[in-house]
Amino acid sequence: MGQYVFKLPDVGEGTAEAEIVAWHVRAGEMVKEDAPLVDVMTDKATVEMTSPVSGRVVSIHGEPGEMAAVGSALAVFETEAEASDRASSDAPVADLKVRGPNGDASAAPPPPKPRIKAASGAVWSEEAVQAALGRQPPPAPAQSQSLARSAPSEPVAREWGGANASPAVRQRAQMLGFDLSTLRGTGPDGRVTHEDLDRALMPVAGGRGGGTGLAERNHIEPVKVIGLRRKIAEKMQEAKRRIPHFAYVEECDLTELEDLRAHLNATKRNDQPKLTVLPFLMRALAVSLPDFPQINARYDDEQGVVFRHEAVDIGIATQTDNGLIVPVVRHVEARDIWACAAEVSRLAAAVRANTAGKDELSGSTITITSLGALGGIVTTPVINHPEVAIIGVNKLVERPVVKNSQIVVRKMMNLSSSFDHRVVDGYDAAAFIQRVKGLLEHPAALFM
Repeated sequence: MGQYVFKLPDVGEGTAEAEIVAWHVRAGEMVKEDAPLVDVMTDKATVEMTSPVSGRVVSIHGEPGEMAAVGSALAVFETEAEASDRASSDAPVADLKVRGPNGDASAAPPPPKPRIKAASGAVWSEEAVQAALGRQPPPAPAQSQSLARSAPSEPVAREWGGANASPAVRQRAQMLGFDLSTLRGTGPDGRVTHEDLDRALMPVAGGRGGGTGLAERNHIEPVKVIGLRRKIAEKMQEAKRRIPHFAYVEECDLTELEDLRAHLNATKRNDQPKLTVLPFLMRALAVSLPDFPQINARYDDEQGVVFRHEAVDIGIATQTDNGLIVPVVRHVEARDIWACAAEVSRLAAAVRANTAGKDELSGSTITITSLGALGGIVTTPVINHPEVAIIGVNKLVERPVVKNSQIVVRKMMNLSSSFDHRVVDGYDAAAFIQRVKGLLEHPAALFM
């Protein structure tokens, strides 16, 4: 038998460390070569790494959310004798196999094309954070104290740790100050489940509910903010901290545009994508921005330089199961509405299938964000740093308006935009949005 130490390889672009997002194995498990081993994240992209050998996992190093340096040990394998000749703690990183975007594995490949993944996230309560860090646990609720029949602190800890229950149930019981040894589990092999714990708490909670059948719920689930959710949190915090936002909201009458869109969708070729409002807005931005170069820009506030771009590279904020991702439609100024619609559809499919590359997720000069049918009346979108503007699309609704001294029903939509006040003056922002509004309300101008 021999041992093989899996070290974090260089995942490309000079990365010195990566965040551990998820382990696919546990210590003591038998794994086969090329089986999924661990996911690590660098800059919004998660790279799935596979097992370099077949054998038993002796140990793993690092928890999800922790940073690992390139070259540091991530896992130790126990292998057959013939494998030990080439697998040791001194094995070069080139012997490792990394899963690429097309699913194949090869020894020491070039940096793999990242695959987008995410971890569910929520902000921890202060009590949960302290408990998770092994500090003073939060006080147990009063009703739980009457149920707890715990011994001194060390025996209780042993009972919690050794109870026939999942880690989540043990953690919940510890936070409530409840002794799991007092319960008979109804799960497989007598395992104590959340339902067993709920039933034990029900008499006390039921008394508070006055016989209504309603019970208090006291469970707190700590979820570490890691992976893509951590990247989003850092990006939003940086944008709000560094950029003095100001908002500008204007309503647009899209009745004529909606009639045109319906006509184009009804007469389009089979190979053409279905049009939404988005491609028309993209085209309106491309037509308007040459007259407002300070808005189609990226601001390097550390150097004190605003980079004004001729190319209109529009980021499209896209909600996925993994979180909010912003793929980029490049050179919108050179695309018609059909080409814009096709590229938006392609990029949306790529990010939702976890196949979008880094070059498709960076470099935008202005961003469009939309909540679709949930768009509401007004939003205050956060600028995608280091850009200086973001355009928010609100819900399209029919409502009565006054037109030519008559009350008529029109299809109205608000544009909620945010601008970086260090770079864009309020007058320029208002003039820009009014130009975009004019193009959307008179869509024939988009094609002139």
